[in-house]
Amino acid sequence: MVKAIVVARPGGPEVIEYVERPDPIPGPGQVLVAVAVAGVNFMDMGVRQGKFWDEFAYPRPLGVEGAGRVLEVGSDVSHFVPGQRVAWVYAPGSYADKVLIPAAALVPLPDGIDDRTAAALMMQGLTASHFATDFYPVQAGDIALVHAAAGGLGLLLTQIIKMRGGTVIGRVSSADKVAATKEAGADYVIVDVDGQFAEEAIRLSGGEGVHVVYDGSGPATFEGSLDALRVSGTFAWYGPVLGGPGALEITSLPKSIKLGYAVYGHHVRTPQLLRAHAAKLFEWVLSGQLRVRISAEYGLEDAAAAHTAMESRTTIGKLLLIP
Repeated sequence: MVKAIVVARPGGPEVIEYVERPDPIPGPGQVLVAVAVAGVNFMDMGVRQGKFWDEFAYPRPLGVEGAGRVLEVGSDVSHFVPGQRVAWVYAPGSYADKVLIPAAALVPLPDGIDDRTAAALMMQGLTASHFATDFYPVQAGDIALVHAAAGGLGLLLTQIIKMRGGTVIGRVSSADKVAATKEAGADYVIVDVDGQFAEEAIRLSGGEGVHVVYDGSGPATFEGSLDALRVSGTFAWYGPVLGGPGALEITSLPKSIKLGYAVYGHHVRTPQLLRAHAAKLFEWVLSGQLRVRISAEYGLEDAAAAHTAMESRTTIGKLLLIP
């Protein structure tokens, strides 16, 4: 039997349920994986709230990311075998002890990467890689403003920006997050809860404003992020769970800035790109250039507590579920 987490209806953590179901059988192109660790992501909150995945009936699955070991493969799967360690960034229903995944969505795990690190790295690592190497390829000397800099994504993004020679101004919501943000390499940290950060970011960037803003903090920070940019700066907006800024009049955008919605899936739009970018992340971890910080681990049956913790915005680093 499969033990899994589902949501019975849209709502808060109270709608999360722990269920058991018969084991699925992998069909052509599919792999049945024993989940060792599942990652908790902000998009999971959106699924629980009913904002995404209308194609799934209720009770609706939860979770997309994880690491584990192959149990069975479908008839035409040749590059994965039972017993092999794998990880994935997007497989609906990953809050479970077993999950059926398309072979094209899996990456092989090198021996030096443990399951917890892999599950903490896939979604946020590939997202950070997209932001700093693809959507806006950071160059030496660039100054970046990173919102939620002490979160799992923010800590990884900061490290990748620093690897590429950039300067990081991290914004965090409380003073107890400053140390972790600086440990990740941030040059400056702004503590702010009211969206009053732009003036300080401009001052720290020498009065010109920053080259790029990475903002997944929702509408509350949108205007401040616009203000913090320099002429021809780039605004990388992400994180639809918290809502967008509303309708924009394009002629009102200031300073010839470039504004876009950065989506990690465009970074890994083929199996080849997925495996190549994941392999680069693993290489950075193995070489010590990229460190993954895990905030807390929960049993699968405690998924509601993990959601409550994430929504409190008090965590530092990644949350994991251990089936």
